[in-house]
Amino acid sequence: MSLAESKKPAPETRRFNRVLLKISGEALMGEGQFGLDMTVVDRVAQEVLAAAKSGVEVCLVIGGGNIFRGVQGAAKGMERASADYMGMLATVMNALAMQNAIEALGGQARVLSAIPMMTVCEPYVRRRALRHMEKGRIVIFAAGTGNPFFTTDTAAALRAAEMGCNALLKGTGVDGVYTADPKKDPTATRYDTLTYHEVLARDLKVMDASAIALMRDNAIPIVVFSIHKRGMLADVLTGRGVSTTIGD
Repeated sequence: MSLAESKKPAPETRRFNRVLLKISGEALMGEGQFGLDMTVVDRVAQEVLAAAKSGVEVCLVIGGGNIFRGVQGAAKGMERASADYMGMLATVMNALAMQNAIEALGGQARVLSAIPMMTVCEPYVRRRALRHMEKGRIVIFAAGTGNPFFTTDTAAALRAAEMGCNALLKGTGVDGVYTADPKKDPTATRYDTLTYHEVLARDLKVMDASAIALMRDNAIPIVVFSIHKRGMLADVLTGRGVSTTIGD
């Protein structure tokens, strides 16, 4: 080994090899009240693409709350199943926007929808999704589970289990799970680690109980971090980032 080679920094060790990133639709609104802030979408796309280029196999689930939320629609008198289907269609719109942003940067992305719409995107087929990821493509799962009464949290947990992911990364507006809402309670403290049981017993509202239980049953850790902090995704993947890890 030459002297120059010996001075090269050692490559960073990846914490995970295959991950599912769950992002809420609201995270893509930026400072707006609804819709998409393409500046935010482009920044997230850059970080996702950088993770993929580092060798991590990445898939995503994006919520639709920035366009339409089924629960809120039902609360206003709409029939719940119809409202949920509208919410699923909103996730397809967000997924297509993210696909476009990734491809504009030179990456490869595929949108797979649980509700077949062949002229817009590919239908969800598990083996097809796995093949895309093995080829280095970023897979974006849309339309939730394809069924009403299930949230995108549950869809994210289901897809993470189906894809054999090493972790479910949940990008939120805060850098982890706190004892209370840190935006409302300045005395709230962040947990470094939690067990699945603690999250359920304390009703911490990290994700739906069904999603937490599914991750527990498949021994897939959940890492909660701030999607708004530039570079945090890369930090989480290498174990440096500020986050909360939920596991056994």
